[in-house]
Amino acid sequence: MLNRTVASRYRGNFWSHLTAISLVLVPLSLTGWEPVLAQEQQSRIITVTGQGAVTVPTTLTQVVLGVEVTGQTAQQVQQEVARRSDAVVALLRSRNVEKLQTAGISLNPTYRDENGRQRLTGFVGTNTVSFRIATEKSGTLLDDAIKAGATRIDGISFVASDASLREARQQALREATDDAQKQADAVLGVLNFSRREIVNIQVNAASPVPQPFASRSYAPAVADIAASTPVIGGEQEVQASVTMQIRY
Repeated sequence: MLNRTVASRYRGNFWSHLTAISLVLVPLSLTGWEPVLAQEQQSRIITVTGQGAVTVPTTLTQVVLGVEVTGQTAQQVQQEVARRSDAVVALLRSRNVEKLQTAGISLNPTYRDENGRQRLTGFVGTNTVSFRIATEKSGTLLDDAIKAGATRIDGISFVASDASLREARQQALREATDDAQKQADAVLGVLNFSRREIVNIQVNAASPVPQPFASRSYAPAVADIAASTPVIGGEQEVQASVTMQIRY
């Protein structure tokens, strides 16, 4: 009888302790998973790069032109280059061109091969300047610059105004930002995820793409210039990109 009573008490205490242990273990096991799940959610990040491009009409012509002279002596060449360059610069200033500056100055000897020996034949000097002018005025100005003494047109490119480029940069960045978010939504949607928050943004410089014109060098006779040289601008594209890291 005593043994049965002890056994009964033992069984009762065993189940009581087991229940108590279970009640303690269950909360601990659930609590242990929470940091792991939170860490996984924190580490789920997608990186996307969006592109934006805006096209604006060009209204300005960037010109590089100058004077080239050949002669027997360096002094003679340099003096003639200076005389013609002064006349060309005076003309450009009278037309209120923008960003007028010297692009290059050079004076070099010229040689001729005679029976394997280099014989000095003279000198060639150049002086070039760059400037901007409204495209509709550039053709007439080029013709007048040739009449004033310019002998070289080394390059022409077309650009938009500074105000137009600033607005285009802002629009290109807006498009790039929208593109990045749409890319993230497209990928996450397939995987049944959704965007939560943006954790990092890298804005790459929005840069305009210049529109070049064929460079040329010529020195036509004044009598050959019967009409204004036609110069027609085009469009300029401003590109931007934005890189985002998005938690999902």
